[in-house]
Amino acid sequence: MRLLTKAAAGAVLGAAMLAGSAMSASAAIVCRGNVCWHTHEAFDYPHEAGVVVHEDNWHWGPRERFVFREHEGRGYWRGSRWIGW
Repeated sequence: MRLLTKAAAGAVLGAAMLAGSAMSASAAIVCRGNVCWHTHEAFDYPHEAGVVVHEDNWHWGPRERFVFREHEGRGYWRGSRWIGW
């Protein structure tokens, strides 16, 4: 009986951890013009930011040219400046 109880508790704990990790994994690629960056949170960017949000597995086409500039926090790139809000 003890073994069955431990196995059931382990299964419940494992399922809870798996569900929690699936909810927090919301990565995306965000671009403004030809500058892109990764984000790990779903932000509602202001309309004037002019950004496009792509799935994390997005790739540009063979004739397109983008650059990645990473930055922590909430904001977007405007030219070479990071605009936070």
